Amino acid sequence: MKNSVKNSTFRVAFCGIIAALALVLMLLTSLVPIGTYAFPCFAGIFIAAVVIEYGWKWGLGVYAVVSVLSLFLAGDKEAVLYFIALFGYYPILKAVFEKHIKKKIILYLVKFAVFNAAAIASFYAAAFLLSISPEEYTLFGVYMPLAFLAFGNVFFLVYDFAVTVFVSQYIVRLRSKLFGRK
Repeated sequence: MKNSVKNSTFRVAFCGIIAALALVLMLLTSLVPIGTYAFPCFAGIFIAAVVIEYGWKWGLGVYAVVSVLSLFLAGDKEAVLYFIALFGYYPILKAVFEKHIKKKIILYLVKFAVFNAAAIASFYAAAFLLSISPEEYTLFGVYMPLAFLAFGNVFFLVYDFAVTVFVSQYIVRLRSKLFGRK
């Protein structure tokens, strides 16, 4: 019994620390101009450690906590929207997808479908919430959201790779120090 209490206490503490780190990054979004895009990505990557150690359900719990607290505390609501719409839960989905989908082409098609659905939904949510007319998105005859979506797909590929690198480095360098296992 004593050992199980110690394990559950460590589990809650570990998830709390990860949630706190992710929340600090979300709070920094209003201080650093590029933070609107970068910090939600980094905050989501931290959640991958929870998924590795305790599974996707605990990862969803941390994601939910950071999402709700970010809504109330973070100054940059656009960054919060990015975190909630994609970057917060993507490391959880990535783990589930990579465990169950073995064919690479299907795996990447599913990943890009999730990204594009989240990006398009975020765009329309932001446009609706901010009451921006579609004409304001045109620059020199180019509908800019389509250009941003194309760039976003390239960025998403880099982000997916970054999550993979973080997971590998976490397992190789940090896991044994935190948990005494590989």
